[in-house]
Amino acid sequence: MRERIAVALSGGVDSAVAAALLIERGYDVFGVTMLLGDFTDDVEAKQVARTLGILHFSIDLRMTFKSKIIDYFLKEYLCGRTPNPCIVCNRLIKFGELLEFALKKGATHLATGHYVRVEYDGPRGRFLVFKAADAAKDQSYMFWSLSQEQLSRLKMPLGLLKKVDIRSMAEERDLPAKKLESQETCFISKGDYRSFLLAKVREEILPGEIVDEKGGVLGKHKGLPFYTIGQRRGLGLAHPTPLYVLGLRPEENVVVVGEERSLYKTELIASGVNLIPFDSLKGRKTRVRAKVRYKVKEAEAILIPLEIDRVKIEFSIPQRAIAPGQSVVFYQNDMLLGGGVIESAK
Repeated sequence: MRERIAVALSGGVDSAVAAALLIERGYDVFGVTMLLGDFTDDVEAKQVARTLGILHFSIDLRMTFKSKIIDYFLKEYLCGRTPNPCIVCNRLIKFGELLEFALKKGATHLATGHYVRVEYDGPRGRFLVFKAADAAKDQSYMFWSLSQEQLSRLKMPLGLLKKVDIRSMAEERDLPAKKLESQETCFISKGDYRSFLLAKVREEILPGEIVDEKGGVLGKHKGLPFYTIGQRRGLGLAHPTPLYVLGLRPEENVVVVGEERSLYKTELIASGVNLIPFDSLKGRKTRVRAKVRYKVKEAEAILIPLEIDRVKIEFSIPQRAIAPGQSVVFYQNDMLLGGGVIESAK
């Protein structure tokens, strides 16, 4: 009997090619699509499934997505933090709820169109995560929070391929090859998160004071959720030198601003840490390359264990605009060691 694989179909080129490649390798493939809200549908995914000649299922996760992702997103902004909903969605929804659904439908694994490599390491007895061959498309950053059980159930057919080759493969197979890239936050229209916040939690957004690093009042802000670390525009301040958001103090409802040089930090504390190649650092300092946001370059750093799920990271070069709530992710060469949620930086 052929091994049965579920493929998370979005209707886009990447997941379509992932499904086609698995079919060609002899797997019994079916498609699954998450319905997460008005911003998602299964029309294009169903068309891909018809083109491939495979079964397709849709799973309505709107209530779960709202309670676990959107509510988290709103709460983090109201608390003066910058959320990372895609990371949480991968752990709880895509490789949580969707994976469970796929297994109940008889699949042994769930495949997606992510650009990442997930491989089993026999000597370690663990599943490891590596960067994709296409460095420009690599999505390993998004996998830091996954458990060994989740990783053991994943197949990533695109990890060794380049995006340009994926488009060619799609055209050769008459699969959709011109679908636009998915937006960074799927439930935010045109990246306008401020309008989204106003529509959802307007009454909880309160104005307050903007202060300098010494506590001097410079002006008024419109509400903490409208400001992020490193922001320059929209402050509404007259000042002889450019000012940037340096920090948010929710307990005082204050936005702290200062000169750009104050945005650079040499160390941070992260919590909720998950390690992939091993269970713990065993008290040892580890040299890594770390990145504090998805689209920034990695930097040389020292990873220092603190409590069970907390670490300190010391950078060799100061990093700009480190934002609490975002993920810090660390690597050794192409291997993803793990990551955590940024608590603070200095």
